[in-house]
Amino acid sequence: MQFKHAPAAVSAVFDDPNLVSAAGLVSMLRLAQQSGLAELAQSRLSVPTDKGANAGGKVMALVAGMLAGADSIDDMNLLRHGGMGRLFDRTYAPSTLGSFLREFTFGHVRQLDALASRTLVNLSSTAPLLQVRDDERVMVDLDDTIIEVQGYKKQGASFGYSGVRGLNALIATASTTSSAPVILGQRLRQGKTGSPKGAARIVADTLATLRRTNVSRRVRPLLRADSAFYGHATIGTAIKAGADVSVTVRMDPAVKAAIATIPDDSWETIEYPNAIRDNATGRWISKAEVAEVPFVAFRSRKIAERVEGRLVVRRIPDLNPNKVAQPTLFDTYRHHAFFTTTDKQAIGTVAADKTHRAHAIIEQVHADLKAGPLAHLPSGVFTANSAWLVLAVIAFNLTRAAGLIADHAGRLARARTATIRRTLIAVPARLARSARRIILHLPEAWPGRPRSTGSSRPHTRHHQPAPTDHRRDRGTTKDQVDDRDATPGTHPCPPQTTSHRSRQPHQPKAHRWIEAKSPMASATSVCTSPVRMVRAGGEAASAGADSRKAFQSRRKAPTPLG
Repeated sequence: MQFKHAPAAVSAVFDDPNLVSAAGLVSMLRLAQQSGLAELAQSRLSVPTDKGANAGGKVMALVAGMLAGADSIDDMNLLRHGGMGRLFDRTYAPSTLGSFLREFTFGHVRQLDALASRTLVNLSSTAPLLQVRDDERVMVDLDDTIIEVQGYKKQGASFGYSGVRGLNALIATASTTSSAPVILGQRLRQGKTGSPKGAARIVADTLATLRRTNVSRRVRPLLRADSAFYGHATIGTAIKAGADVSVTVRMDPAVKAAIATIPDDSWETIEYPNAIRDNATGRWISKAEVAEVPFVAFRSRKIAERVEGRLVVRRIPDLNPNKVAQPTLFDTYRHHAFFTTTDKQAIGTVAADKTHRAHAIIEQVHADLKAGPLAHLPSGVFTANSAWLVLAVIAFNLTRAAGLIADHAGRLARARTATIRRTLIAVPARLARSARRIILHLPEAWPGRPRSTGSSRPHTRHHQPAPTDHRRDRGTTKDQVDDRDATPGTHPCPPQTTSHRSRQPHQPKAHRWIEAKSPMASATSVCTSPVRMVRAGGEAASAGADSRKAFQSRRKAPTPLG
């Protein structure tokens, strides 16, 4: 591909007020509205002072910016270009959103955690986020990561186990063999914090959220973690919450003694990198073997606090020449063991080892977040960064749900956030007006277009106006309606689909709404509040007020004499 030399000159001018670069936000915010995000934020968050006014609109704006690719507060200007003001209300300035985040305390962050949990539960009823086959376990993975920061004045930043200055983010995800991970719990901590600190609380919250999704109640979920979380607090909390565990153990004397009791004929060759399958015997020829032995964890604690299970051990030859001065007579091995409470009849030794090694899938979630909103922790205030992490998780789960709903070609269900954003959200469009409607003209032959949109006829959807409520929301104008009483995911006005030329009963222009023809329009057709979502007619909301002012001015004008 190269530049076409036919034009004599090419000029670039930023002067078109009808262009938008992220038309897919129309459908994404409808999905967020359906999950009750704005209503929950408005009713649950109690951020003080005027900076906390209209919390629902500000949370929606922050999430929308992250969906569009923002990774800092200044990047929220993405929501204020071109025709974005004609599509969306309350496109706040970055300074306003930054002031809102800096007003958070730890209690407000916990309120935001509850909001994220409820939003995920509502999303799970809209899209099959976790698809479970018959008698399949849901895998819950727990791990922390260091988010690097540069400023030494940033609250909580310090050097942790990785030797990098940053803050520690603890993430809990859930996944199945046919579903990509979704995030169930999160917590931002100081950089020098040990990995197991607060892990028990995260495990309890995560498993409670998983139960509310009603994914699978017949089979116990499986919590997977590395050796940093091998402790009675984390494992005991998981077992009390009704889950099994598969946690890597530290090589302490009790574990070494248990490994020494494994007979030599109990080791079984496993499928491993660079392994070769012997067709004659049906066995794998590799240098990795597994075996197991019964094991009681936390034997030094009270009898009631001991946990019975099995110790699965994987061994590989120790080929490090630095450890021995001369070749040994017998082979030496390195052992990697993990403790699990699963039943051997349900998951055998080899299957348990393979299942535990799949715990590495959580590293993909860490990389996905760091390639998006967590590329920076934008504020110097620790609680503001904590709220930023929770909002990034909400945006991640919304993106995952959107990929499932719009997965027509079968490639977005397990795609990364960047792929979904490029296909569904970052869709350029030109706004046009016709018969008091807004039409979004999208690029022809766009890769993420629905299969059924072969016609150029626009897909139009009208919505009845919301019922008038004299109670006013904090931060709303006099021409806006408070919809806090609407339950999450529902609206009192059912949508009415009409043809392109059909006429609706007479309504004020401010209450005519249009669903944009975006890649997800057919999948997320929900009735939404005109206060929060797409506004057709531009500045028509103030037309009634202007006409009233003109009428009053004519009444007050003096009558000319004679």
